[in-house]
Amino acid sequence: MSLNQSLLLIALLIAASAFFSLAEISLAASRRLRLRQLADDGDLRADKVLRVQEHPGPYFTVVQIGLNAVAILGGVVGEGAWSPYFVQFFLLWLSPAAAQTAAFIASFLATISLFLVFADLFPKRLGMNNPEQLAMRMVGPMQALTTLLKPVVWLFSKTTDGLFRLFGLPAQRDEKVTSADILALTEAGAQAGVLARREQQVIANVFELDTRTVSSAMTPRDRIAWFRRDDPDAVVRARIAAEPFSTYPVCDGVIDHVLGYVDAKDLFQRVLKNEPIPLTDEALLHKVLIVPDRLTLAEVLEQFRQAHEDFAVIVNEYSLVVGVVTLNDVMSTVMGELVSPPDEEQIVRRDENSWLIDGVTPITDVLRALQLEALPHGDEYETLAGFLMVMLRRVPKRTDAVTWGGYKFEVLDVDSYRIDQVMVTKIQAAASCEV
Repeated sequence: MSLNQSLLLIALLIAASAFFSLAEISLAASRRLRLRQLADDGDLRADKVLRVQEHPGPYFTVVQIGLNAVAILGGVVGEGAWSPYFVQFFLLWLSPAAAQTAAFIASFLATISLFLVFADLFPKRLGMNNPEQLAMRMVGPMQALTTLLKPVVWLFSKTTDGLFRLFGLPAQRDEKVTSADILALTEAGAQAGVLARREQQVIANVFELDTRTVSSAMTPRDRIAWFRRDDPDAVVRARIAAEPFSTYPVCDGVIDHVLGYVDAKDLFQRVLKNEPIPLTDEALLHKVLIVPDRLTLAEVLEQFRQAHEDFAVIVNEYSLVVGVVTLNDVMSTVMGELVSPPDEEQIVRRDENSWLIDGVTPITDVLRALQLEALPHGDEYETLAGFLMVMLRRVPKRTDAVTWGGYKFEVLDVDSYRIDQVMVTKIQAAASCEV
């Protein structure tokens, strides 16, 4: 066989190997969600690829038969094509035996290099760029080859299936899409500029509803504006003017004895009509939804849906009121910075290495702002104030500080044992906890 014929045969073998490499990588890298969209739009080829992905054994058997057969033929043809010319070249410096050996090694390396670049690396990188479109183009020829080689494919497929059963391995890949998969896609979209960073954060917040407890979004007990049932008209009007909220709990003497709630819209209508506001009036008092403080925000949303309410009082295991939550509070948690006014921000970044944070800020928001994975004893608290109490093992005072993970958490202001403001400063040494 002449050199030109050998080179032509090598080129054809490289093309065949590239075809099988492209068929393999495009099927493996194709996203089922994208293929399902194409199939729903009427593309029959996408539907074929989906069916092949469900049972990929015969497909990959043909790929491996093709790749191995071509590789063997390529080695034989390559060695026969290059060796005579390499022998003549190496005879200029080496003995005939040494030149023969060197020529064999050079022929092997030359053939391997051509196949590696043009039949493996290039087609696989090409297949990763647009796998779905390439898989749809490859599926027809590959199905024809599968039919042509059906006896051989059946033999190898059954042998492989037997090995899977022997070792107890799953024969099909798990196609379930998890929340982690979706978050990874949105993060990639945000990094690529396809998705705005704030939009990506909203999506992440939605998935946090199943893990964040209601106490992370509630108005705490000491900030609740409430009425006693026997409050006179003047007190009610003054409270509405001083603390304008949408809903007010009505209690019997103390806040832990909740009788119901009144809606600000009903109160304002009476104020505008200059009518008295008796809180003993059953027409004003609504039945209140009581929820435990261990519920997640997702569970609270379900409680709102079932009760057709948008306001709830939160109690602890001792039936003491610890806070109130509204539908707007939950949605503000989801929307984050998109709806939070600047004067209500719980985390204010002062400069590149310091933050001023409200003590009641949920610990998940603190971790996100500081780009930390976790804080110690994370299951014992839900706010930054709780973290400081757990680490100090007492109620913090002004100037108390905790250093952990390369950050210093310093208490700036305490109001009646409540931690108002914490200064968080990034430091150089990320050492173990110091108090």
